[in-house]
Amino acid sequence: MALDINQLRDLLAAIAQTDITELTLKSDDFELTVRKGVSITPTSDSGGASTPYQAAGSVGVPISGSTIPTAPTPVLEVASTPAATVQSVPPPGVDQKWEEINSPMVGTFYRAPAPDEDPFVEVGERISAGQTVCIIEAMKLMNEIEAEVSGQVMEILVKNGEPIEYGQALMRIKPD
Repeated sequence: MALDINQLRDLLAAIAQTDITELTLKSDDFELTVRKGVSITPTSDSGGASTPYQAAGSVGVPISGSTIPTAPTPVLEVASTPAATVQSVPPPGVDQKWEEINSPMVGTFYRAPAPDEDPFVEVGERISAGQTVCIIEAMKLMNEIEAEVSGQVMEILVKNGEPIEYGQALMRIKPD
């Protein structure tokens, strides 16, 4: 079983949205252990030197010049940031009374339900709580994102079709 980096990102995004605290995948070529809330610590079964890694988002990535050995089997522990520690600080010049609509997941941002249809919302438009304001595609699933507050759309911060991260600000709303 081979995993490319995109499959690994999708897997980590899916795990982050669940209550799963530990997952282990094993094959003849590798063993991958994902634990939420654990620091990145590569190990080696041979008792020799372990492969150096550095944190890149929530995925351990080999430091340039090193390779991932196929035997003996490395174990990669991946850290996940708890949602409570992710905070959005508005940049200077942004009205502190504006509410942000943040991404609840990693995926691709879409402003309209289909490429040939009108966007859900436009800047300056009034919206109500519970109204769909965009779609985020994650792992081939289309997830409608609803506004949590009623008000006026002041800014749309992401371009259509752009990849987004968990907790990223998508829009700013001036509440009623």
